[in-house]
Formats: sequence, structure tokens, C-alpha cells
Amino acid sequence: MKYIINNIRASLEDGIEDIKKVASRKLNIPLRDITNFKITKESIDARRKPNICLVYSVLAETNVSIKNIHDPDIKRVEEAQEEVLKPGTQPLSAKPVVVGTGPAGLFAGLLLAQQGYRPIVLERGECVEKRTAAVEEYWKKGKLNPETNVQFGEGGAGTFSDGKLTTRINDRRCELVLKELYRSGAPEEILYKAKPHIGTDILKNVVINMRKRIEELGGEVRFNSKMTSILTKDGKITGLKINQNEELNTEVIVLAIGHSARDTFYSLFESGVRFIQKPFSIGVRIEHPQEVINEAQFGKAASHPRLGAADYQLFYKMPGRTAYSFCMCPGGIVVASASEPDTIVTNGMSEFARDRENANSALVVSVEPRDFEGSHPLAGIEFQRKWEKLAFGVAGKNSSAPVQRLEDFMENRASSRFGKVKPSYTGNTQLADINACLPEFVTNPMKESIGYFDRKLRGFGMKDALLTGVETRTSSPVRIPRGDNLEAEGIKGLYPAGEGAGYAGGIVSAAVDGIRIAERIISTYTQPK
Repeated sequence: MKYIINNIRASLEDGIEDIKKVASRKLNIPLRDITNFKITKESIDARRKPNICLVYSVLAETNVSIKNIHDPDIKRVEEAQEEVLKPGTQPLSAKPVVVGTGPAGLFAGLLLAQQGYRPIVLERGECVEKRTAAVEEYWKKGKLNPETNVQFGEGGAGTFSDGKLTTRINDRRCELVLKELYRSGAPEEILYKAKPHIGTDILKNVVINMRKRIEELGGEVRFNSKMTSILTKDGKITGLKINQNEELNTEVIVLAIGHSARDTFYSLFESGVRFIQKPFSIGVRIEHPQEVINEAQFGKAASHPRLGAADYQLFYKMPGRTAYSFCMCPGGIVVASASEPDTIVTNGMSEFARDRENANSALVVSVEPRDFEGSHPLAGIEFQRKWEKLAFGVAGKNSSAPVQRLEDFMENRASSRFGKVKPSYTGNTQLADINACLPEFVTNPMKESIGYFDRKLRGFGMKDALLTGVETRTSSPVRIPRGDNLEAEGIKGLYPAGEGAGYAGGIVSAAVDGIRIAERIISTYTQPK
């Protein structure tokens, strides 16, 4: 019999044997009668500094019959039946096509391949190996490749990030996502950490291994293959065009293009695909010394090796707006993330070790369709572009990013020097006034939130904290409406998926949506001949 035991509290010095002893006492059986034991969840409780502890959930297996369990933290685990996907009956004359290799596209492609559907997976950018070289050339020389960059290429935008796997959705497929990532080379700890992450250095290899698995199962992955238009007849998908000239016949397209494929959004709109405006958030990246964040969160225990680099999540609500931290990267760097010329876009990135000097996070404010200065369904794209171009101009029109000390930002003056925090930005920077490249309905809430955040996290409001502008790609500015069958409204065979289509907000939720789409395709169609 198997039991889940929750809320086992342990000191920072306790090892797995100590945790196992607590489990045996809770089950009221000798330690020797636990035949199998593993940690299923580990989290940090830092609410009672300096008495920080680790909190575990564990799975204990025993052959001993245990009766009269009254502890609410103990639950017997019933053996789950593995779900079997049954192919549908509608004939599929050509292979399904997956457009995009972000989490939604990769997981849709993998499940389709596992079930014998031999998908063709298209990616507009390069494979990870060549993509990394192109990104580094942009970071070092300012030479942008519009098709292969931080936004486009194998693995999607999340490849150059912290690889965070936290999610707020409650879906059975989340566990499947973590297991598949582990199977492809992610560290085992993602299976039980409360806030799992992979790190961009490991995530690159995970993506490569997922590609290889798709290919080994009969799928095909093609790079430098941008879908430039869809082909339809009588409201049904009949194929698509690649790079404006090659036609590919298919009845099924998984549209997993990510939140930055602006040219593809416009092409789809012109082809009759319906879009609606969607709220998102914009702002800056804010950097602090990682040791400041560690001390604020962990106090005297900040240097303990079991704790690692501390993170944070902050929210401040005000009438009509919310200011908050987003995509926090402990021990990370701020990365140049533009996908169009003459623009500046920032994002955050950490390696698995999270051992860099600075902590960074997006500091953003919610924006609504009313802010977009237009009713066009794609007006949010132009709203993003406006501030990205202004950031490019404010910093000297030479691909430098505008940076500013927090004290100067609060006082509406351009910075003239750096303080204790030096920029980690992967490109060039220029001291400037970030107030000049964001709207007041964003900068004013940011300023209002700083005092509140500093009370919640001591040191957040330090004068020398550094802002880098601008962060505009927090999520997609559009949603492609889809029906109960998960197809785009009015177009049979077109399946919008993931973050770009407006149905996800991170690696795990995008992957889950890709799996859900693949399941629907499998349950509808027969395997292609």
C-alpha cells in the first residue's frame, strides 16, 4: 500500500533519513517496514525567521496493513489507471502540421508522434545549436536576425529564460509535462520542488532531446520554415505556405506560434482568422544585488546552501491597475530580446545554478484594450511597438537599452551614474530616463508600488536598484477565439494553441495546452496513411 504524507517539517540540517523517520512515526510503523520512499514535494517556509524550515510531502510504500488513520496529513494512494487515447474515425489523408517549437508545439508534436501520427513540425528560426550563436551575435554586436533570436527559434521564447515550471493551473497534464521534461534531460528535482526550474543552460539540451524523440517516433522537424499563409476551402484547412513559395497539404494545423510572431498574426488576420484584443502588462526589468534579496527573504540563514538564491513575487492593486513582479530570475541576467529592428525589448534569464551577482524581475503594470489607442484586433501589437521603438530612441538609436537608477526614476531625471548595482544586460546600455519610453499610466503605478514593495521585501526600494527598459512581451496581446472542439472559430482543422493564441502564460500551461490540442486531434482523426 502507498501513502502520501503531507506537512513533514524538517530543519535545514535534516537529511532524507530524518524525514523518513518522521514518516514512519506518523504511519505508526517501524522504519524497516517502509519498503519504498520518495519525496514528492519540497518547499521552504521562511515565515518565522530565523527558524526557517523545509516542508515535505512524501510517498511511503509498505506491505504492512495500516488501520484507523485519523491524521488529515496522511492519504492512501489508489493505483491510477493509465489513460488510453483512442484514435478517431475521421480520415486524415495527410500528416498533421505543428507550427512552432515552443512548449505548446513541442508537446503537441511529441504526443502526436507517440500516437503514430508522424507530425511535421515547422520552426521559422534555427535549431538551438545555431540559434544560440545568432543570439550571442546580437548580444555582442547588436546584429539582429529577425527570424532567429530570443523570441524565434527552436524551443520558443522560454529557451532563453529561467525555465520556470511553476503554474497556477490545476490540470492532470501538468505532471505529464514535468515527467516528459525529466525524461528529456531536466534535473530530477523538477518532479518535487515547489518552485521547479530548469535554467536556460539545461533547457537547451532538453529541447534538443525532445526534437530527437519526435524524429525517432516518425515525426519530422524542419527549421527555417516560416508559415507565411494558410490555405483554406469552404471553411476548412487544406494546407499552408512555407516561406511564401512552398505549399504543404494538410487538413490539420496546430498553431503554436508564440506571442511575438507579429507578421504571422497579420497574415492570419488577412486570411480571415478572427482575433480579439487581450490585456497584458508592460514595464521594465529591475535589478538588485542577489544578496539583498537573500537577506530579505531568509535573514541570518541567507547563506545556507540548502536555500539557494531567494526569489520573490509581489503584487500591488490600485483602482484600474495592478503593479507586480513577473518572471523573477534569481542570480540571473537581463537579456536583450528584440525580434524587430530598431526596437528594444528586455527579458530575464537564469542558468540552473542561479549564481550570478544580481537578481532581476520584470516590474510591470497591467494594460487593457482601452489603452491601445485603437479598436483594430491587432492594436495591442502596435501599442507594444510604440514603446519598444521609443526605448530604442531614448537610448541613442544604436541598439543600447535605456537604464536608470530607481531613485532617478522616482524623481523623473535621467541617471548620470551607476550605483551599487551594475547592469547585467547582455547588450550595450545607455543611462537615460525611462519615464520617456513608457506611458504615465504605467510609470505612475510603478512608482506608487515601490514603497509598498519595499515594506514587503526590505531593500526592494533601494536607491541604486537598476531599471532596464522596456519589458513588453509579458504575454500575447491577442487571443484567437476557439470553440469547444478547440478549433479556430469558422476554420475547421486550425487549432490555435499556447501563449501566442492567448491560452497560456508560461512553459507548463503552454505545454498543457499543446497536449490538450493533440488529444483532440487524436480523438477526432485516424492516423495518416
